[in-house]
Amino acid sequence: MKPRQADGVVLVAALLVMVLMSALGAGLILITSSETMIAANFRSSQEARHAADAAAERAMSDVAVAADWNQLLDGAVRSSFVDGPPSGTRTLPDGSILDLSQIENLANCHKTTMCSSAEMDAVTVDRPWGANNPRWQLYAYGRLKDVLPNTAVDSPYYGIVLVGDDPSENDNDPRHDGGAGNPGAGVLALRAQVTGPRSAHKMVELTLARTSRGGIRVLSWRLAPSS
Repeated sequence: MKPRQADGVVLVAALLVMVLMSALGAGLILITSSETMIAANFRSSQEARHAADAAAERAMSDVAVAADWNQLLDGAVRSSFVDGPPSGTRTLPDGSILDLSQIENLANCHKTTMCSSAEMDAVTVDRPWGANNPRWQLYAYGRLKDVLPNTAVDSPYYGIVLVGDDPSENDNDPRHDGGAGNPGAGVLALRAQVTGPRSAHKMVELTLARTSRGGIRVLSWRLAPSS
């Protein structure tokens, strides 16, 4: 092989090696970036879950001392954890906007505008109780960093807790707790949800019952499917 031909082969081989090394390097960068994003999303998901639990716990502390649960169900009494009127918009730290009225409407009839009685009574997959469907009311709402004033907790999440009548009742009156003998008497439903960075969203659903000593106990708790 002539010297010039040998030089050409070496140059081509060197270029091929450089292309291969560049591809390997790009692949490693992509893998690292993907793993970083996955880890960040997992961390946000776990933080949101704990934030939803915290919002529920904060609301439960007020439910426990409420003398008349009917005033919770008809919206006359709310938690002490609120940041203003139970309507309008709230701006999150990342600049996104929450509309409290829309969230309440979505819970009651799956649309953002005001729900009619017929729409709230409609039988759906997640609201199959008809006239006993919960009429969700905004009960507690605010920034999670304000749950415990004067603390070092700096949560970026906004929490909303809705309260409703236990759907196992059969009195067709979801704005009032059932009387003695009703299967859902003395039982309340809570729905706590939080929204935060990277569109993180979690919701937990609970049912609570009064105890003979005047407190409350948790009958059920579940992490609702992400929407």
